[in-house]
Amino acid sequence: MKKPLIPIIIGICITLLFGSFRIIKILPLERIETLFYDIRYHLHGRTLPPPNIAIVGIDDRSLEKIGRWPWDRTKLAFLVDSLKGMGAKVIMLDIILSEPSKSDKVLARSIQKAGNVMLPVVFDFKGEFKKIQDDILFDNAFPMVRKADYLKIFPPISAKSVLMPLKEFSRHAKALGYINMFPDNDGVLRREVLALEYSGEMYPSITLHVLRHYLDLPVESMILNATDSIQLGNNVIPTDFWSRMLIHYYGPDRTFPYISVVDIFERKVKREEIKDKIVLVGATAVGIYDLRVTPTSPAMPGIEKHATVIGSMLRQDFITQAPNYVNILMVLIAGILFTLLIVRMKAVFGAILAAIFIVVIFITGYYLFFWHKLWIDLSYSGNNIIAIYFVITAYRYATEERYAKRIRGMFSSYVTERVVNELIKNPNLARLGGERREITVLFSDVRGFTTFSEKHSPEDVVAILNEYLGEMTNIIFQWDGTLDKFVGDEIVAFWGAPVPQKDHAELALKCALHMKQRLTELQEKWQKEGRTPLYAGFGLNTGDVIVGNIGAEGKKMDYTVIGDNVNLGARVEGLTRKYETDIIITESTLNKVKDLILKGIFGHVKVKGLERVVVKGKKEPVAIYEITSLSAGDKSTIIEVEEGEARHFEEK
Repeated sequence: MKKPLIPIIIGICITLLFGSFRIIKILPLERIETLFYDIRYHLHGRTLPPPNIAIVGIDDRSLEKIGRWPWDRTKLAFLVDSLKGMGAKVIMLDIILSEPSKSDKVLARSIQKAGNVMLPVVFDFKGEFKKIQDDILFDNAFPMVRKADYLKIFPPISAKSVLMPLKEFSRHAKALGYINMFPDNDGVLRREVLALEYSGEMYPSITLHVLRHYLDLPVESMILNATDSIQLGNNVIPTDFWSRMLIHYYGPDRTFPYISVVDIFERKVKREEIKDKIVLVGATAVGIYDLRVTPTSPAMPGIEKHATVIGSMLRQDFITQAPNYVNILMVLIAGILFTLLIVRMKAVFGAILAAIFIVVIFITGYYLFFWHKLWIDLSYSGNNIIAIYFVITAYRYATEERYAKRIRGMFSSYVTERVVNELIKNPNLARLGGERREITVLFSDVRGFTTFSEKHSPEDVVAILNEYLGEMTNIIFQWDGTLDKFVGDEIVAFWGAPVPQKDHAELALKCALHMKQRLTELQEKWQKEGRTPLYAGFGLNTGDVIVGNIGAEGKKMDYTVIGDNVNLGARVEGLTRKYETDIIITESTLNKVKDLILKGIFGHVKVKGLERVVVKGKKEPVAIYEITSLSAGDKSTIIEVEEGEARHFEEK
């Protein structure tokens, strides 16, 4: 399997996994998504709320001047009278009036006289079921429920009992609606439940009743389309399967203007601040504990939440959650596209690409949320990109480490550390399966080594041979050569592989001259030590060969070169004895460096043509040349081979 294909498969598998996560909606990613949902609001900041809603707050200043809560109901009666007198179109009291007091009749008369007061009820969802015999509550239920059978598939939130206002108040109220709030599992209030079930009937929230009366619509105009929407006259309010609506917050707490109750009492409020508006009366003081955690605020008064819901329904500012298939497609498209792009990138560029994808996903989500009121998931797509990047990077790291270990083990004894690192950095430089390349091969063999071995002890033979081979190897590595092998006293090296080298012939020839120079120094040293010196010949040839890992797979493999041009190099080295010279090169090697020699760039050398020879295994004659070093002041020369009949050699 090709290397890029494996990361592609990994990326696609991770993408499919996150697509399945989106289908089943796993909790950790859902929590991350709700966090991203909240961040959208924080980034967007405050926007202008609808101007036709006023909040009259029972705030700390009101408690300080009017007295501690709860107040005598004559004060509430005065508040209702004042708001009605200032032209409030709808008055909603977010106050539970379930306990009797001595001044109830005064408040009841004010509610009756105003004729536009909405009162809250509170449903309870625990304990035993308790049915109340009160037609007033029933009159405030949805008059029509369409597709009621769907409620069996998606059961609505069901209450066990209800806390009602005193009959003295409820019979004069314009409408009754529940004020229950249902925060998400993390305690943040993101949705408004617009309908719930009690005693076989579906009841609307107080916010729906407030809007209905503000629009002068009869109760018959309020229709519940089960699992889909709520119809209010010509207005359609989209909901999810459980009659929940995402709340479109306009900003943090106090985005809506607050009017203090004490300012109403002291007649400091202008009539136009109340006239023809929806007026919501509720607690805003911290000590009354009606504060809610919302995406925009850690402590928003419940009454402002009601204002936000009413305002968004009035303006038709509905946040719609994208269908499942849209979010799944987003995961799949982003994940597969990212995978196809990252597979050929390095880790750093892959990280940059991942960051770009995530930023694009978030900008898209932000744009759709506030300009098109569409909520698309960011956590699944974003985390999918992150997972793909880290898993593919980890896979590459693991495979590259194995590859590096393999390359290091394979080449560390052949080439220098620099070349090994270059191969690890650029794997394509070494095609381990074998390929044809032009290289220059060098053979070197100690002359008369068999006789030398017979006349010296094994310890002396090994010592001097190791010293010789060690010095020659150092020089080969110094000239960026690849040490192929030692065959007894013979050295085989080549240039041009595994790392391509355009100047392979030049490097090889300079290496041979350097080896000859170092051998001369060793000979002088050995003679001073009273040891028998070694003598060697060097043969070089340039041409196309097959280079790669050759051997018994799984048992013994060597990175080496094979072919006619390798054999020719070996034959040429053998001719150094016939011609009693140290270094012989072929015409193909000379052709690679001839211009450098003639221009004086190569160094100071003398190249002398010997003759044209036909060696064993070759039919065509090959011109061979002797090369020797000159002093620094001497000019390089090349003497070509004289024309004549080629000599044939059968030996090595």
